[in-house]
Amino acid sequence: MTELERLRKQLREFAAARDWNQFHSPKNLAMALSAEAGELLEIFQWLTEEQSRGLGPEAHASASDEIADVLLYLVRLSDQLNIDPVAAAERKILANAEKYPVHKARGTSRKYTEL
Repeated sequence: MTELERLRKQLREFAAARDWNQFHSPKNLAMALSAEAGELLEIFQWLTEEQSRGLGPEAHASASDEIADVLLYLVRLSDQLNIDPVAAAERKILANAEKYPVHKARGTSRKYTEL
């Protein structure tokens, strides 16, 4: 069993023990995921690029907690939709490699439609 599969199972059991499956629709999980991503974003809201790369201990701990929340909701959502997030990510990396070939995309942040 992979670490991701173990986490998925642990989340299933956590939700089932609390009778939360009734609330864990894909819509609700996607909304919760978005809210947690917003909380992560808030940590960086007024920081400079340099400050964002060197968070202090308190901000770093907060970022760690919010990243965990984002991951947990993402894993739970993928479980509800029966999507393997690792396989989906691997497919997306391949698709992005086609949209952003190295010879066109290296060193630029332009969108693939502008390359």
